[in-house]
Amino acid sequence: MKITIYADPGHAWAKVNKALLNKLGITDQISSYSYMRGDKAYLEEDCDLTTLVNALTENNIDFSFNERSTDKISKIRSYTRYFN
Repeated sequence: MKITIYADPGHAWAKVNKALLNKLGITDQISSYSYMRGDKAYLEEDCDLTTLVNALTENNIDFSFNERSTDKISKIRSYTRYFN
């Protein structure tokens, strides 16, 4: 599984399907510092991404990161705050 990381000058988020969070049983462990839009969640890089990585590892799911960055403020910051 390839996970895209989007970064702006102040923060970064990992884009994943919300269905994956449900499959892993971690939907209630994601904070409101993450965002969502449609069927995607954008997990903040500190705690929430760590929660995802731990769950993937525990379930023996291979993953890698693809990073994209910008020197501008990311539009992700305007998305809806994550809630379960």
